Amino acid sequence: MMNSTAAPAIRADGLTVVRGGRTVIDDLSFEVPRSTVTGLLGPSGCGKSTLMRAVVGTQAKVTGTLDVLGRPAGAAPLRSRVGYVTQTASVYTDLTARQNLEYFAAVLGLPRADHRDRVERALADVDLTSHADVLAGNLSGGQLSRVSLAVALLGSPELLVLDEPTVGLDPVLRRDLWDLFHRLARERGTTLLVSSHVMDEADRCERLLLMRAGRLLADDTPGALRARTRAGTVEDAFLHLVGTAREEEAR
Repeated sequence: MMNSTAAPAIRADGLTVVRGGRTVIDDLSFEVPRSTVTGLLGPSGCGKSTLMRAVVGTQAKVTGTLDVLGRPAGAAPLRSRVGYVTQTASVYTDLTARQNLEYFAAVLGLPRADHRDRVERALADVDLTSHADVLAGNLSGGQLSRVSLAVALLGSPELLVLDEPTVGLDPVLRRDLWDLFHRLARERGTTLLVSSHVMDEADRCERLLLMRAGRLLADDTPGALRARTRAGTVEDAFLHLVGTAREEEAR
């Protein structure tokens, strides 16, 4: 396991993204510790996906400082060290789940001798072994999302960036995925940045980045955030922070 006291997995300073004349990400500064599960929470349209694209190096017009695993975001050496799962499943529907993983193992350049073990482990990680030989086009939406996650896990990434991976999943599967996220952090030293607009998932995270309208409202643990705002839930804490921000904007 990686040393969680090492340099942060992600460090942003003055991070800004302007798109179409509109500031989508507004002067963000934060750090994401290694080997932790950090939640990126906020309402739809607040800039979460844009921030995640900046972290993995696919977002244009990014200014400020953004370092990932000790290198500038998007640097070529990071391609094999960072896994990214978008909201839309990125798999081939005319291939089985196993065939998709075998194909992407080859694309990633993994040693051929390791393909079978890597594929089987990834399928087991996301609980898809029993559906490994089903065409992806015949899988449910939640199962397709898990195939995409399995693809991201093939290369044993040091940083895993997940854009709303639990949307549309039933409560049992959501719980199982969060258990997997924490197991990856605890047992393999993976750092996870997981976005969601569902506030009841906040307490499943070790740290939280709360966003609203492209700005960072809070960077703290769930417990410290509740204590600071004297709120019973993270959702109440978020609403308190939104109210405070609106008051400041109105001055």
